[in-house]
Amino acid sequence: MVRRLLFASAGSAWLLSGCFAVNTSQAPMATTYPYSEQRTMQAAHHWDVLAEYEAAGMLRSRALRGKSLFINATGENSTFARSFQDLLTSQLVANGALVRTDPINAAQVNYRVRLVEHTDRDVVRAPQGMWTALASGIAVATMPINHWGEPTLALIPGAALVDLFSGSWERLSNQEIVITTQVTEDGRILYSSSHIYYINGGDAGQYAASKPLPVTDSW
Repeated sequence: MVRRLLFASAGSAWLLSGCFAVNTSQAPMATTYPYSEQRTMQAAHHWDVLAEYEAAGMLRSRALRGKSLFINATGENSTFARSFQDLLTSQLVANGALVRTDPINAAQVNYRVRLVEHTDRDVVRAPQGMWTALASGIAVATMPINHWGEPTLALIPGAALVDLFSGSWERLSNQEIVITTQVTEDGRILYSSSHIYYINGGDAGQYAASKPLPVTDSW
């Protein structure tokens, strides 16, 4: 009887494998991208890091070699827009760029921010191996309890793992920003660089332009 059940199970598995091997579907199946990382921008220092990166990129650009630069004040009056102009100016000047206070005979540096908010994002799986690492940490933390004289010492291995990995842990945000920095001259784009970051939901207002106050008539 057992042998018949084994043969029946094997036969069913063979038939099912043959069906799935056909690789047919009425519609394309959703799949995921390879594992990647994206940084979260959550401090004014991070704005300065971006300004330093863009300044270095402009100075390395052959198309901008020997050119004067004018940082065009963006029409957006957000906290980020005003701060990034100052930070980028400081980084360019500190690294030897010729920055003018007027656009005459100078290439124009422009930047813009696009705020992206996801309202219907599906469940995002954790990176492969994360749960194994966490489980291993728990196991390592509990194993010595029966062998060490002081039970509190058993927390040390787990704490070491937390210290090792916690600095890289970030919760996934539904808000992102796309920051693009460009240098143009005579209708030509000489330099263009875009970066995407996660932001904390409460920080979205730092990147959105402030709305002008309504004009009221006074009598």
